[in-house]
Amino acid sequence: MLARDPDEPHRAASSLELLFDLVFVVAVSQSSGALHHLWEEQHFAEGLAAYAMVFFAIFNAWINFTWFASAYDTDDWLYRVATFVQMAGALVIAAGAQRAMLDSDFGAIVAGYAIMRVATAAQWIRAAVSDPEYRGTCVRYAVGIVVVQLLWITWWVLDGPVWWFPVLAVADLSVSPIAERYRATAYHHHHIAERYGLFNLIVLGESILAAANSIIGGLSNDEARVGLVGVSACALAIVASMWWIYFDRPQHDQTMTVGRAFYWGYLHYFIFAAAAAFSAGVEVVVAEHLGESHLPSTVAGLTLTVPLAVFLVATWLVLDAVRRDTVQAIGTVLLAAAMVASAVLPHPVFGAAVVMVAAAALVSWRHAATKLAQL
Repeated sequence: MLARDPDEPHRAASSLELLFDLVFVVAVSQSSGALHHLWEEQHFAEGLAAYAMVFFAIFNAWINFTWFASAYDTDDWLYRVATFVQMAGALVIAAGAQRAMLDSDFGAIVAGYAIMRVATAAQWIRAAVSDPEYRGTCVRYAVGIVVVQLLWITWWVLDGPVWWFPVLAVADLSVSPIAERYRATAYHHHHIAERYGLFNLIVLGESILAAANSIIGGLSNDEARVGLVGVSACALAIVASMWWIYFDRPQHDQTMTVGRAFYWGYLHYFIFAAAAAFSAGVEVVVAEHLGESHLPSTVAGLTLTVPLAVFLVATWLVLDAVRRDTVQAIGTVLLAAAMVASAVLPHPVFGAAVVMVAAAALVSWRHAATKLAQL
């Protein structure tokens, strides 16, 4: 298991990586579904806290596999078997997502996470044995992962307080920076950018599913049909704009330095989590149109507009803040504020669609202006 060439031409996601991502579709769907349920029950703070915790397990497990695969995907039988074990752990996380969020029972989450991370540690050990050049980095990864997993298991066994979670999360996230300080692994910049883009498509797919559900509901409800079709059209416009904002420019240059790569890679948590939470907001709006929601109209609108505002700010911070474009920075802040404010409208989803389309136009315009200025 030797490090792959970071300059390998035409490096693309493998079929095994795509299969691995499909497992996370289930986990993301379960977490966003539980968030919708908690919001309908008016457990807003508790719902967001539980969602943030569960999504951390999903996100951190995924990125650790992704970055390792970018450097050491040998695609032999042992690597494939280890990946299948990690997929099994992801399925356990998916199975325990709703129990963790609705009943505060993190047993399955911790178990699935430990399965994934221990399998990852085994991969790092194999790399350490095979690749003397990066042995120090690989050993640090393996030891750090095992130690942190023991802490996670201890937290669950002892039924530790909730405040332990952010402490352990920080410890978990620190494993990679500590290991990479010894010698940075040879990840592939274009491959990493593609992998993150594919995961973003997964979370956007949840919103597409929510829009499809609104159409299905509209076909069987004569009174709400027009409103639900309108919700579906607006949700599609919003998702299209989210796609436009994220994919409007190449991102491989964001990972050229180790420090910038960590900033770019870790802050994607807020992009992915916000995009998945938006699908829960769409479900709330659909329930409101069907007369099944007990939330006040403005509160229901906030479940839709707040995740979108977070998405706007997060994408700017991660993808565009480095360019120091004052016009785009001010525009992003104003549009995020307008997005939140649209919750007070009689039909927030229509206002949100207008704001999101405007945000996509702003991003496209500023990137075009930057290109012209460079000519």
